[in-house]
Amino acid sequence: MTVSFSGTPLQQRLARRFFYGWAIVVVAMLGIFASGPAQSHTFSVFVGPIAAELGLSQTDMALAYGLATMAAAFCLPLMGRFLDRVGARRMLALVAALLGTACASFGAVAGIAWLAIGFAVLRFLGQGSLMLGSSNMVSQWFQQRRGFALGLMALGFGISMAVHPTVSQALIEWVGWREAWLWLGVSTWLLLLPTVMFLAVSKPEDMGLRPDGIERAPKPSSKNIAPPPADNSNDFTLAEAVRTPAFYIVAAGLFTLSMLVTTLHFFQVSIFADAGLGAATATTCFTISAVTMAAAMPLVGRLLDRMRTEYMFAGGLLVLATALSLASAINGLAAALVYAVVFGLANAVSMTYYTFMWPRYFGRSHLGSIQGVGQTIGVVGASLGPLPLGLSKDLYESYDPLLLALAVIPVTVAVMAAVWLRAPRRPAGSGHD
Repeated sequence: MTVSFSGTPLQQRLARRFFYGWAIVVVAMLGIFASGPAQSHTFSVFVGPIAAELGLSQTDMALAYGLATMAAAFCLPLMGRFLDRVGARRMLALVAALLGTACASFGAVAGIAWLAIGFAVLRFLGQGSLMLGSSNMVSQWFQQRRGFALGLMALGFGISMAVHPTVSQALIEWVGWREAWLWLGVSTWLLLLPTVMFLAVSKPEDMGLRPDGIERAPKPSSKNIAPPPADNSNDFTLAEAVRTPAFYIVAAGLFTLSMLVTTLHFFQVSIFADAGLGAATATTCFTISAVTMAAAMPLVGRLLDRMRTEYMFAGGLLVLATALSLASAINGLAAALVYAVVFGLANAVSMTYYTFMWPRYFGRSHLGSIQGVGQTIGVVGASLGPLPLGLSKDLYESYDPLLLALAVIPVTVAVMAAVWLRAPRRPAGSGHD
């Protein structure tokens, strides 16, 4: 049977060779990678130089970062609704252009107020909107193989962990931290804008396809005949989702993962310095974590597709608790290497769960709105994470006691997920907004 594809000539040629969803995974992977300048593992390299030049303490830096990240978080529901309205392709093109501009401008910050504003814009566009649009696009293209596809997409984060801290450190040493941000902005434009413009497609129905490539729409006899719709009988609206227990358990878990992974990223260089290990060792361990993360994410994605989600979710939270405990015990290179591997696993589960959980429990028809609220919850967690450790360092000259105390949180949420998290069902006969 002849199949008709819509889209650009390049997209049509690719779609005739393989399921186009895999091209979408590559586009989204690059989107996640390009969010690197707005991620905590990149900021970690800049904390010392910025604080030294602007005369700021660790608490000042953590407070500016936290308040800015929280401010950015509350804009994300609006971006989620915008995403549902215009589609991922248009949203990502706009965000890519703005993120490059924000990076290029960040080097001009002077004082804590402008620093906080710069943090807020970068976090909203990169850690928030760019990741939201990328994961939404992959979730639209895949259902049965969604975990595996999102695991592959999240490799972009692992590659960013390996590349951005090392490149940023080299740029700081070569041209200074201010000009380094200009080059990070230019690289964002060059990498992301052409890719989104030429290859991104918001959902498979836009090309006459269906999720997973399992079923293609037959060649229509009329241009007015659309492909048969996918089953969305258990797809929740945002209003329906927030009335389910599953929403709050998932939100608590993702809040915890985002908060504590961000904390470890933001202070890794400083934690290593307390253990007598230099910035070069800290950035090398970022690379080790990134390699571990990259190796683990496809496996985590496959397991999510095959195993009970609540047990996988709980297990990931326990991995994070282990990473926090190991961070408090770093006393030399060997301990640092063990921590780096476990932290890589924690990043693998965090990134994959962050994108997998919302469509897994609430479907894809209103995914932008639901993910927008979910992303807000996660980013609020990220905003709160660094502050307690900053205070601990300034008041008690050590991160270790609080790292151990924080490990209790993911253990508690893991128990909640294993015992109470179940997939909700929409009431019979309920309609969509």
